[in-house]
Amino acid sequence: MTIQELYQRIGGDYDQAIRVLRVEKLVDKHIRKLCQNGTVEKLLQAGKSMEPTELFETAHAAKGVCANLGLPQLAGLASRIAEEFRPGNPRTMTDAEVARKLAELSEIYARTAEGIRLYAGE
Repeated sequence: MTIQELYQRIGGDYDQAIRVLRVEKLVDKHIRKLCQNGTVEKLLQAGKSMEPTELFETAHAAKGVCANLGLPQLAGLASRIAEEFRPGNPRTMTDAEVARKLAELSEIYARTAEGIRLYAGE
C-alpha cells in the first residue's frame, strides 16, 4: 500500500499533509507515529472525567496533530470539543452530546489506526 492509498483508505487529505509537512518522507514518518504519540488517546481518556481544562488542552493538541497530518474528520471533531471547553466560551453542548462526539471520534480513530497499522506492516 502506498501512502496515498493509505490516505484514501482512512479518509485523509494527503494533499493537506504535504502542504503542511512539505515532504512525503515526513508525512510517512508522522502518520506512522500517530498511534504511538497518544494524542488522541489522551483526549478520549479526558472525556471520561469531563474535566474542562483537560478536555480543552487534549482536544486542542489532537486538533493540531490531526490537521497537520491531513485528517480532517478527526481534526474537526477535536476542534469542536476544544471550542466547547475553551476558557471563556459558554458551553453549548450537554455532557451527553460531548460524549457522542467523543464516541464518533473514537470510531474514526480506530479505523484510522487500523489503516495505519496495515500500512506500516504491523
